[in-house]
Amino acid sequence: MTGDSGLVPEAQNFMNHLVISARRRRTTTPSNGFTLMELLIVIAIILILMLMAIPTIGSLRKSANRTSAINSVQTINKGEVQYSNDYPASGFACSLSQLGGDPNAGGPTPAGAQILNGDITSGYKSGYIFTVTCRDKVTINGVDRANGYLITAVPQTVGKTGDVGFCSDQTGVIKYDAAGGSNCTQPLQ
Repeated sequence: MTGDSGLVPEAQNFMNHLVISARRRRTTTPSNGFTLMELLIVIAIILILMLMAIPTIGSLRKSANRTSAINSVQTINKGEVQYSNDYPASGFACSLSQLGGDPNAGGPTPAGAQILNGDITSGYKSGYIFTVTCRDKVTINGVDRANGYLITAVPQTVGKTGDVGFCSDQTGVIKYDAAGGSNCTQPLQ
């Protein structure tokens, strides 16, 4: 049977339910903030973006370390030239400590020429380990003279702090070892 509206009672009840629900929706205030699901979705998206960015950050750090190592080798080369001009009887410096030295300890000497800053003479800078060794050492009038030197710069951890090793000598040419060691054979371009 139909009521006054001409609808079946079940349909009438359904229509009344819809009208009441619509009125409730209009009268209730919208909730402030986010639902838990919305927050979880946003956090998941942020985590995915961070995971994509981490390898990029690592490669940028290695690239910066590489540039710093090349600049440091060039600086050591310039320091060696200055050392050989300042101390011609000694020739070239045989260690980074000879190129460094503490200015507060007195004036420059062949053992501490105070040419380079402590950040390079410490032997470690920007993920690379630096060494200087003598070559072609001769003794003249009781004084050892180094007629050549070898600079090496190798990553502290190959693959993490750098991928390439660098070398240079008294010629000033910088060569590299793609394996990260000190067997430098390829000229840097």
